[in-house]
Amino acid sequence: MFYTVKAKDFIRVPPNMFNLSKRESVLENVKKTYEHFISKDLGFVINIVDVGNIEEGVIVPGDGAAYYDTEFELLTFKPEMNELVFAKVRDITDFGAFIDLGGVEGMTHISQSMDDFVSFSKEKVLQGKKTGQSLKVGDRCKARIIAVSYKDMNNPKIGLTMRQEGLGKLEWLEQQKEAASAKGAKE
Repeated sequence: MFYTVKAKDFIRVPPNMFNLSKRESVLENVKKTYEHFISKDLGFVINIVDVGNIEEGVIVPGDGAAYYDTEFELLTFKPEMNELVFAKVRDITDFGAFIDLGGVEGMTHISQSMDDFVSFSKEKVLQGKKTGQSLKVGDRCKARIIAVSYKDMNNPKIGLTMRQEGLGKLEWLEQQKEAASAKGAKE
């Protein structure tokens, strides 16, 4: 789920940035500190939305930098178990699909890509044996988050499935919907 989060921190502005306005220098350093920041509490920081109140700066002896007590707003993505996500396939490997969730990446294991026996081809395509359905780079899909791990904070993991009813490549879902409508019209 995407959230806007208000935060407060002491932001360090080095002396070589004293020529900028207080707001510009603080905003630039908030971005350096918090863009791409990952934590279990906040999730993934996607962007700095705005800088709010900036208190008077304090210069620390021996450092020379100014520290400003600053309030700011962050756009974050905190994945939640069983959350439905719309995403785009970024890469296909022999063990599954890497999926872009909008600034954050998740992975669907080959066994979770569709409800079928799935094979991998050199052209980076996952192909269903019975259904003939294929999943390739650039495909848009609907998935469910089934695992979130922050064990390695530099490389957190998000596990996805597309095997459940109503999940998968958006084309497949549209075809299922049309088939159900045609079946209902016949009855």
